[in-house]
Amino acid sequence: MKKTIASLILAFAIFANCSQDQNSSRIERGKKLITIGGCSDCHTPKTMTPQGPVPDMNMFLAGYSEKNTLPDYKAFGKTPWLLFSGDLTAVVGPWGVSFAKNLTPDPETGIGGWTEDMFIKTVRTQKRMGNGRPLLPPMGPIMMGNVNPMSDEDLKDIYAYLKSLKAVKNRVPEPILN
Repeated sequence: MKKTIASLILAFAIFANCSQDQNSSRIERGKKLITIGGCSDCHTPKTMTPQGPVPDMNMFLAGYSEKNTLPDYKAFGKTPWLLFSGDLTAVVGPWGVSFAKNLTPDPETGIGGWTEDMFIKTVRTQKRMGNGRPLLPPMGPIMMGNVNPMSDEDLKDIYAYLKSLKAVKNRVPEPILN
């Protein structure tokens, strides 16, 4: 009986360690895909320096900062032009104003309440949370062209990485639609 219990404990420990290694490799691969994809270019607020905008790593992938204020953008809303905020986290176009969302695992303001399935459905359908309103430019076309062709395994790796990040409480505004 003692041998059986010891064997079960050993098997569980080996399985748990393998599972942990697999999750760790998923996270690392997800980090690589996020980096290559340039997700932080628009989803990380910047601070202005003499050398130009620099990512604010305390707000890594937290989206448009709730502390920002928009300049007068209405004149651009009726033109074919796109106008990006200085830190690239907001964009004005013919549809209105869209804001880069908080991708951190904060349960109130980020993707902390999202399931892996919701994340994958968002990419596949280009709809918020997989079944809401369509994603707005520039993210909708980026999802369609660059992210949608990824495999489910790629998307699961990205999701694992995003869920491993430090949660940042940052309530991104809803889009302003024309």
